[in-house]
Amino acid sequence: MPQYPNRQFLDFEKPIKELYEQIDDTKKLAEKNPKIDYSSTLKQLEESIIQKRSEITAQLTPWQRVQLSRHPDRPYTLKYIEKMFTNFVELHGDRNVKDDKAMVGGFAQLNGETVMVIGQQKGVNTKMRQLRNFGMANPEGYRKALRLMKLAEKFNKPVIAMIDTPGAFPGLEAEERGQGEAIARNIYEMIRLKVPVIIIIIGEGASGGALGIGVGDRVLMMENTWYTVISPESCSSILWRSWDKKEIAAEQLKLTATDMKGFGLVDEIVHEPAGGAHWDYQAAADILKSQIQKALDEVKHKTPQERTNDRIAKYGKMGFWEETTA
Repeated sequence: MPQYPNRQFLDFEKPIKELYEQIDDTKKLAEKNPKIDYSSTLKQLEESIIQKRSEITAQLTPWQRVQLSRHPDRPYTLKYIEKMFTNFVELHGDRNVKDDKAMVGGFAQLNGETVMVIGQQKGVNTKMRQLRNFGMANPEGYRKALRLMKLAEKFNKPVIAMIDTPGAFPGLEAEERGQGEAIARNIYEMIRLKVPVIIIIIGEGASGGALGIGVGDRVLMMENTWYTVISPESCSSILWRSWDKKEIAAEQLKLTATDMKGFGLVDEIVHEPAGGAHWDYQAAADILKSQIQKALDEVKHKTPQERTNDRIAKYGKMGFWEETTA
């Protein structure tokens, strides 16, 4: 995990940055005055950082949670795989067009049990972001994910899917190769998978790009993430012809983990380390790992038919509506 001063700070994280600057100044004083003990001051400042991180996280607005989900230091799918799983063997290609780098997956072991883990992957720098297409998968990415799910089903292994995408790639070539069909096919097939399927939203969960790998027995959502049909910026652009209302859009979209849990669209909220997952990768992974294992244990005992029926019932009752007699 990158450490200060290389860490990037969001606007609302500036109080934390100021505390780090005080630590730097104190360390410089300690070097100039070796006879004076500054250890208690440094310890107090470090405790203040942890407290400030907790305070900031507790009062975030929906838009600030959107910003936090996009934090450049936030862990992505491959980082969680590294921290939670062992013996990961990445598998490539959809056996039709090519290997989509925005979608990664392969067999791995979770607490000694073999599983198929799949997820969208963003890049950690400019070059990798371009290679990974900013986490926006093409149709071949979703077909690759489906191929891996079917492979897991063949060998009776659970599927774990991690969602982190601003949406499916909207380019002309993606539409020509059947982007809508690929996502719809995945939704249809995931409902019918015979093995346990656990879904986790680890960052951005936007539109069909998220739903393409988002149907499962249990859906977990990390607390500083968002999940909705459209990004706040795009919603603002459509309604107000400007991105300036993105904060209002984020509020009205009801996209936070608390909102999603209240609507019954996700099953559990996964808490993060103080200040967000980007502050402690290992702690975030440990919390998530325990929740994944718990979710798996809840659905393992079911028969394939029970899983399918439960998924149909689960997704069939989502939403709110009124019926009129007129």
